[in-house]
Amino acid sequence: MTDRSERVVLALGSNLGDRTATLAGAVHDLADLAGLTLVAVSPVYESTAVKLDGADENAPQYLNAVLTIDYSGDPYDLLDAVNAIEAGHGRVRAERWGDRTLDIDLIVFGQRSIDDDRLTLPHPRAAERDFVLAPWLDLDPAAAIPGRGLVRDLLAATGNAVRRAADTAFGAPTLEPRQ
Repeated sequence: MTDRSERVVLALGSNLGDRTATLAGAVHDLADLAGLTLVAVSPVYESTAVKLDGADENAPQYLNAVLTIDYSGDPYDLLDAVNAIEAGHGRVRAERWGDRTLDIDLIVFGQRSIDDDRLTLPHPRAAERDFVLAPWLDLDPAAAIPGRGLVRDLLAATGNAVRRAADTAFGAPTLEPRQ
């Protein structure tokens, strides 16, 4: 861990099982990580599954949310931690872009730019994903993806087909410490 924290944006999604409970559990698990301070949790959005061949209207719908956090560790340590949280919620990596119980993506990590076999930051497809951009815009109207532009402009370019999910928000009331 370092003494200096950086603002990080995480995108969460789930389209299998109890999606709301899975997302809420993931938020709790993330909030428990050393060096991580939860700053904000977006409203929940629902979206069509995106597969390698494009949108799949026949697949279960995703619930999506975005978190902003302050993190005082290494990006690879955070990546390892979110991968462990995914596995703890039953994530199986059998098919690239397949249906999943939980997906957690690192979208931006401060102003860092990383591109290697393990991690690409900013996330290479975030600027094209309305299910990331819409909830992120709810958290920060001035948000930007370094090198790509303002989130509001990027969202407008997507056509924005996501919709806010009714009665599925898991904000502050569900983030109380576990008993």
